Amino acid sequence: MDWLRDRFEFERDGGGHTIRPMEGLRGFAVLLVFLVHYESLLAPWIAHDAPLVALAHALETIGYNGVDLFFVLSGYLIYGSLLSRRQSFQKYFARRLRRIYPAFTVVFVIYLALSILLPAESKIPEDNAAWFLIANYLLLPDLWPVQPMITVAWSLSYEMFCYLALPLLVALFKLRDRSVTWRVTFFLSIAVAFAVYTAFNGGPVRLIMFISGIALYEAINNSELKIGNGLGAHALVVGLLFMLWPMAEPVGKSIKVSVLFVSFFVFGLACLRSSQGWLPMAFSWTPLRWLGNMSYSYYLLHGLVLKGGFMLLSKLLPPTGEQSFLHWVLLLPMLALTLVPSAALFFTIERPFSLAPRSNLADMQRSPA
Repeated sequence: MDWLRDRFEFERDGGGHTIRPMEGLRGFAVLLVFLVHYESLLAPWIAHDAPLVALAHALETIGYNGVDLFFVLSGYLIYGSLLSRRQSFQKYFARRLRRIYPAFTVVFVIYLALSILLPAESKIPEDNAAWFLIANYLLLPDLWPVQPMITVAWSLSYEMFCYLALPLLVALFKLRDRSVTWRVTFFLSIAVAFAVYTAFNGGPVRLIMFISGIALYEAINNSELKIGNGLGAHALVVGLLFMLWPMAEPVGKSIKVSVLFVSFFVFGLACLRSSQGWLPMAFSWTPLRWLGNMSYSYYLLHGLVLKGGFMLLSKLLPPTGEQSFLHWVLLLPMLALTLVPSAALFFTIERPFSLAPRSNLADMQRSPA
């Protein structure tokens, strides 16, 4: 147990009572993302079971929003780091690159090697292969018309945009010298304007989730606003279930993300305002926190491991569309399967190369996706 604790725990300062539930929130977010890939890969085995297919689709849809929770936490942490102290852009951005690229580079090389060894599974196009690889390594997919080679890496382009945009906004509008009311009004105006624009024109509306994290930081650090545990839990449930409501895009997507913007703010405030209460205590559960601390490694690698696991399963038990029992039987074994290589990546690459000890909560940016 001590061996695991030494590798999964992080240093905390005396005022770091909010860190524990935040670590758990990361673990919860990456579990939601796990559901997306688990349900999609399991589909051929349960395709003829209408009720179970509907459940799988619902879980997959809800799971997508684990990424949005990561965006909220990133907005909170990066904005807090920038606002709390002046720092050179070069040093700031070097830390952000060091946070992302060591583990990403290893996984990128693994995907590249497997693309060569298993050409039938490769996403690398025959034409413009060099540009495809360069664009993927520079984290351009999704915000640019480039398919991600690493399935989940699309979200890293959003993170990189946040890394570049926030210091520019803080400096350009002198946000450190502004009042809390001015800053909150400024960012909420951007969120509303962008949500309205994307409702009519489409676009990456999920970028506003970073602003939900910014508002969360301002509320926790500059106000007495409190949210009860019950209200916070209800906000989470309502926000996630609302994603199941069928709505035509792009208006529907903007409405859904806007609802999630508010629900994750309320939920985050209930979890992070205080360590007291059953909700922050639930997200301070040690296994969930440890998963949260290695969530970036897990996020990058779990989809590939699941793919391999289901490829092996198809050899041993070919899908017939009528094997509904597998939905529940495989859930925990497949989760366990993804934990081992992800933990190895975390121990050998992410922690030693990307996670220097930090005492300041605002600098504890441990998982960019």
